[in-house]
Amino acid sequence: MSATGELEKLKILAFEDPKYDGAPKLEFTAFVNPNEITLAYEMEYDAAQGAGTTGSRMEFKKMKPGDMSLTFFIDGTGASGTPCDVQERIKSFQDVTGYNGNIHRPNYLKVMWGTLQVKRCVLKSASIAYKLFRPDGVPLRAVVTATFTDNSDDQTRVAMAQDQSPDLTHVRLLKAGDTLPALCGQIYGDPGYYLAVARANGIDHFRALKPGTRVVFPPLEK
Repeated sequence: MSATGELEKLKILAFEDPKYDGAPKLEFTAFVNPNEITLAYEMEYDAAQGAGTTGSRMEFKKMKPGDMSLTFFIDGTGASGTPCDVQERIKSFQDVTGYNGNIHRPNYLKVMWGTLQVKRCVLKSASIAYKLFRPDGVPLRAVVTATFTDNSDDQTRVAMAQDQSPDLTHVRLLKAGDTLPALCGQIYGDPGYYLAVARANGIDHFRALKPGTRVVFPPLEK
């Protein structure tokens, strides 16, 4: 439920711009919300094995794009009190998530529902199971299972991962209330590095940074 008590439905928004700028071109709203969402992620390592040893040290390389799988139900029988055309809903889902001739590729998507973090992604796979039919063959129920894969750029994934070690390069997407001194205190353990960070990012007015600004915090010698 939302703060107003209204039932929030899972939404999938389609964009033609890989930067997700502007208003979405299409939108799909789930008929019935999924009862399960699976998030899968994978780390990539390099196996570094020393000469004359039998073991290997797994050196972390990067966090690979993750997958999100969800299953939702479409009911055209009217049993829920809101009848719908199952085939029409399926076509809407396929139009939003599928191939777009204007950009010669599938749409760029945002999946959002309630308090879940908005996920920038693309459709990886989908299956549609029709469960009930009218005597003339028209489907009355369908279950859609879809897997989406992360489409965030590497810097955004690093920012979301929130690396903590001061000897790594960090990227932050600023939120309301964030300041360079405070972030430097979190990352380097010393707020006094804010001037060096401002210089590294070409920032002249560090007190007027807007939410959503991307700031790089490089490794700094102490």
